[in-house]
Amino acid sequence: MPLPPCLFSRAATMPAHLVAKHLLLAAALVVVPPAPLQAAPMLPPAVAAVLQRERIPAEALSVVVEEVGAEANAGGANAAGSPPARSVRLRHQADRPLNPASLMKLLTTYAALDLLGPAWTWNTPVWLNGEVHDGVLDGSLIIQGRGDPKLVLERVWLLLRRVQQAGVREIRGDIVLDGSVFAPPRAAPGDFDNEPLRPYNVRADALLLNQKTVVYRFTPDTARQVAVVSADPVLAGAAVQAEVPLAAGACGDWRGALRARFEEPSNVRFEGRYAEACGERQWPVADQQPQTYAARLIAQMWEDAGGRLAGRVREGSAPTATPPSFEFASPPLAEVVRDINKYSNNVMAQQLFLTLGLERGGQGSPEAAREVLLRWLADRLRLPAAALHGLQLDNGSGLSRDTRLTAGLLSRMLQSAWRSPVMPDLVASLPATATDGTLRRSQAPAGRAHLKTGSLRDVAGVAGYVLGDSGRRYLVVAIVNHPNAAAARPAFDALVQWTLDDGPAGGPP
Repeated sequence: MPLPPCLFSRAATMPAHLVAKHLLLAAALVVVPPAPLQAAPMLPPAVAAVLQRERIPAEALSVVVEEVGAEANAGGANAAGSPPARSVRLRHQADRPLNPASLMKLLTTYAALDLLGPAWTWNTPVWLNGEVHDGVLDGSLIIQGRGDPKLVLERVWLLLRRVQQAGVREIRGDIVLDGSVFAPPRAAPGDFDNEPLRPYNVRADALLLNQKTVVYRFTPDTARQVAVVSADPVLAGAAVQAEVPLAAGACGDWRGALRARFEEPSNVRFEGRYAEACGERQWPVADQQPQTYAARLIAQMWEDAGGRLAGRVREGSAPTATPPSFEFASPPLAEVVRDINKYSNNVMAQQLFLTLGLERGGQGSPEAAREVLLRWLADRLRLPAAALHGLQLDNGSGLSRDTRLTAGLLSRMLQSAWRSPVMPDLVASLPATATDGTLRRSQAPAGRAHLKTGSLRDVAGVAGYVLGDSGRRYLVVAIVNHPNAAAARPAFDALVQWTLDDGPAGGPP
């Protein structure tokens, strides 16, 4: 009778005399009919109860819970890259490749902090391509995007303010926008889930301004029985219906009741009514013409700032032989990483992913970025090639049906991050339970865990760090791939609580 595979995996970490002892014991038992293999580990009862109630089989769950820090890694890892068994509290299907959804952002952000440094910034070059005299630029203003994900309205205004501080009030030529340093995959915003209006579906762009989003605000005016509609930002050539009739009754599906028409940004209108009970609401919408969003925004903001433009805003190329007149710096990377992880911002993660390709691989393409991440991962974790089996990288954000990652590999990465100089920045970027980000509604104790969340249709997960009652700290990785995955959140809360309940200070877990 062949020996169980689990015996070989355990033997890899056993002293030789214990291996021999276990082999002799197994040989003595071959005459006994084998017991049926268990389909699931001894999951914490509260976790198992949620899975059973929500009809999620244990086979759909991958989970690792183990102590973090130098002590948890004493003795090193075995040849397959698994952590030493004595530090593990729970490990189930840890080597099964699953879709991790936004847990993939942990890989992208840790790699970026490690490779670029927490204080690293994006620098957007700007050229005043001509002579400036008496407030007139006798030439063109050229802006080259290099991936800055934080060029939101306030910072675009500051960039244009820098141009005016250089003495420019009128541009006799054009405003030229160069976004050529990124080569993102050709795809439409609605390709992922047929929801092109959702801001999370905005695609990466080297010159990403305000994340290509417009926020529509609805403010009831009960005296006139209308809701006043405003748009922020206002884009050049855009017209938005000024008001909609108010309706009585509960708020309910207020967006559906408005019957919005966003197909033409030059003529946005609402054919329904707005419930007075809703109060003031905001509706962020990805612009329906993303390829021209930057040009329309810059044109309007330059005009709003009192600037004059004789030419037009257009795409073009930045000079290659002439240094820029100035560079506009982003906030530090550590701040950007907090936005990415706390709020699970997909387009910002994709910007960072392509930036890694550009800065460390020489090309702002997905192919270059994947090569950079794979090379970094193998080097940083000292992994043999076999340990990367099943890993599939797509766009760095987790907004993908093709991404695959194992809970075991993610746990190794979290162990590495805990020992790294960038640990404080990475941990600070994770949502804190019942406190902020995507975990503000968590039922787990406030602030006792810092966890990245992930969710797609049929996918749910959490990964990060938990402080136990004993003072020990643990990493937790849990991923569910199943049609009922959306119902797994209470199971994750139960897993976090079980991890917290590790006994009194100084006692055994």
